[in-house]
Amino acid sequence: MRREIYADHAATTAPAPEVVEAMLPYLGEGFGNASSVHRRGEAAREAVEAARAGVAALVGASPEEIVFTASGSESNNLALKGALPGAPEGRRRLVVSAIEHPSVLETARHLEDRGVPVTIVPVERSGVVDPERLKGALGPDVALVSVMWVNNEVGTIQSIAEIAELAHAAGARLHCDAVQAVGKLPVDVGEAGVDLLSLAGHKFQGPPGAGALYVRRRVRLVPLVHGGHQERSRRAGTENLAAIVGLGAAAERARARLASGATEALAALGERLRAGLTRRIPASRLNGDPERRLRTIVNLCFTGVDGEAVLHELDLQGITVSTGSACSAASPGPSHVLIAMGLRPEEAHASVRFSLGEGIGEDDIDTILTVTPPVVERLRALGGRESPEAAGAGDGATVGSPATRGPAVGHQRTRGARRGELS
Repeated sequence: MRREIYADHAATTAPAPEVVEAMLPYLGEGFGNASSVHRRGEAAREAVEAARAGVAALVGASPEEIVFTASGSESNNLALKGALPGAPEGRRRLVVSAIEHPSVLETARHLEDRGVPVTIVPVERSGVVDPERLKGALGPDVALVSVMWVNNEVGTIQSIAEIAELAHAAGARLHCDAVQAVGKLPVDVGEAGVDLLSLAGHKFQGPPGAGALYVRRRVRLVPLVHGGHQERSRRAGTENLAAIVGLGAAAERARARLASGATEALAALGERLRAGLTRRIPASRLNGDPERRLRTIVNLCFTGVDGEAVLHELDLQGITVSTGSACSAASPGPSHVLIAMGLRPEEAHASVRFSLGEGIGEDDIDTILTVTPPVVERLRALGGRESPEAAGAGDGATVGSPATRGPAVGHQRTRGARRGELS
């Protein structure tokens, strides 16, 4: 059987061997409740605090500013639902971008149903949040702004420091979903100026079931789960000791890899993949900004085919890819991210995401470049295809490049707008 080429690292990554090794003792004889005061409990508490220090160091925070959670989605929920009640009187509105992860957009919808005014800021065709549009959405009633650092579908990198300045100038806090950024790019919460930041270990060779939320000092956070004093009374419940230890090990490992330049080599492979596929497959183009993106995420529109058909054909040949966010894979509609960027539904359905990570090498890129073009050509022949001229772009074009850039798309919404506009 052909070796699997796993090119879906934006969905999840395999726990690194040293991460698993660090966790194993706590799944056996090293078990303990970190809230207990006997020796076993104290040992568990020491392990939790060591992991907290490792995560804090990865993002430039202090250990006491790190709250452990079970996932990036929980961190996003805790940030939005927890920070809004603590906002100053008169500040109730939430501002989010149109391309946020479902765990932010669905939380915004939940809060709106409970009377919180929500404004959704549109993005440019490149997937970039226009600071001027964001500035126009701010006002004295805004409590919290939430903008993701790196988009999980197209890899667009936002100007978080600039966005933080705008939010703070308006008297609002900034939450940043950095799940796709932490461990892959240098992230420093102090330099960026964020007030809350979400991360998830399984995105950078840590275990699933382990996430964290950075909460800047003096930011009041109302817990989602009550009934215990864990995490400085910000998240009740006995700590998942083994998973937290694994997250700490993954954080230390990611910090070392960033310092060594290992992530730059992966970015070069991503750029080679993008250039090779757009050159070899007619009427294919990159979704997103060609420059301001995480280069290990390559989201391509193959005009005239169904992206899921490409996914399944590649899967049969041992190449694992995706058609968008793993958290919204069951949704029958097109990607809300691509639609917000101005793609037509048929273009969104024709898009495939390749996301690279550890274990991918030059030979794997060669295989993807060899296998994918005939797959797309065969599917086009079976179902008919739109010509490059009709698609509005020739070989190697980029959605969002100057040649194809259209007007900014998206929407702002307050309570009472149509339900379907959010996703």
